[in-house]
Amino acid sequence: MTDLASPSGIRTGIRPDRAAPVPGALRHAAPALLAYAAVRALGITVLALWGLATGKDAHHLLAGRWDSVWYARIAEDGYGYTLTLGGGKVHSDLAFFPLLPWLERSLSSVLPLSAADAGLLVSAVSSLFAAAGIFAIGDRLHGRRAGVALVVLWAALPVGVVQSMAYSESLFTALAAWSLYAVLTGRWPAAGVLAALAGLTRPVGAAVVAAVWISAAAVLLRRRPERGARRRMLLGAALAPLGWLAYVVWVGVRTGSPAGYLDVQGGWGNGFDGGLAFGAFVGKLLAGPAFPAGLALLVGVALVVWLYVRGARRGQPLPLLVYSGTVLLLALTAKGYFGSKPRLMLPAFPLLLPLAMALARLRTSRAVLVASAVALGAAGYGAFWLNGSGPP
Repeated sequence: MTDLASPSGIRTGIRPDRAAPVPGALRHAAPALLAYAAVRALGITVLALWGLATGKDAHHLLAGRWDSVWYARIAEDGYGYTLTLGGGKVHSDLAFFPLLPWLERSLSSVLPLSAADAGLLVSAVSSLFAAAGIFAIGDRLHGRRAGVALVVLWAALPVGVVQSMAYSESLFTALAAWSLYAVLTGRWPAAGVLAALAGLTRPVGAAVVAAVWISAAAVLLRRRPERGARRRMLLGAALAPLGWLAYVVWVGVRTGSPAGYLDVQGGWGNGFDGGLAFGAFVGKLLAGPAFPAGLALLVGVALVVWLYVRGARRGQPLPLLVYSGTVLLLALTAKGYFGSKPRLMLPAFPLLLPLAMALARLRTSRAVLVASAVALGAAGYGAFWLNGSGPP
């Protein structure tokens, strides 16, 4: 079947096809998975060596600080913990979506692992599934070399060390990537189920729902699929928001307010203001002695916007544009701890497609050299970051 286009002329990239046999698919993806594992192993090694010099334990940095502690507490004791701070801030564990702590509790109940270590295991396995899904998308769109390059670049992001932490980014990205792949291949019920699970993982699960919905609408407006295909498409679209909605509604019932989840986020100092707080923060940096930091932030934002526009101009499929655009919009218009914005954008792997295509066009020796340099730089930055202010 030929590619489908939306009424605006943007190509959806949706071409239904048959699934390849699993053993063959694994062999095909093996270079990407091995490269991914090597980059992440390098990052953990550098972090451990850095810890020897600073006296900080790498395991504690990866599983015993920041959000990892909140996830582990939910896994062990369930929801209900609240921390009251000065300045009117009330930190409630209801801010954290439930799929990761559910998995931590399940694994720690059958394996000799603490909840935190179960989180590390979930992250490790999920990151490989994420790498496989990212490769599958890159390979489908631009070939095997581009797929491998896309995986390496995602692994070697400056904040890529988060992929190895007991955080929910790896789990979310795995579900999002495979949901997007299911959309691209016309597997709508699978796309809906995976989107629903992504919606149980992080608030940005709404980006996956948007990708499923808008892609389905584009296909339905462009042509009228046969009845069976239309039913599968509508089923996938109906399933997609259920996870996200279920948790937000549950928090609303628990707090006694329809806006309960927004109130919980407000207690953490989070929310959406159209980017006003972030703009004021950057402006303050630019007007003071931290001018270089403010300039670096502007350059970083300009880069991700340029990558998004570049992808759109090169005909990136509609599901990827909707997904990465929504992730960027939610990250850049949110207020709160501004140091977490790079981490919030980590799941937006389609932004890296233009860079992956450029890397794939290089000679193999030069591509390996460039990728190695980027991976080493990311490993050093990740170790420095976690030994300093780090996430949340």
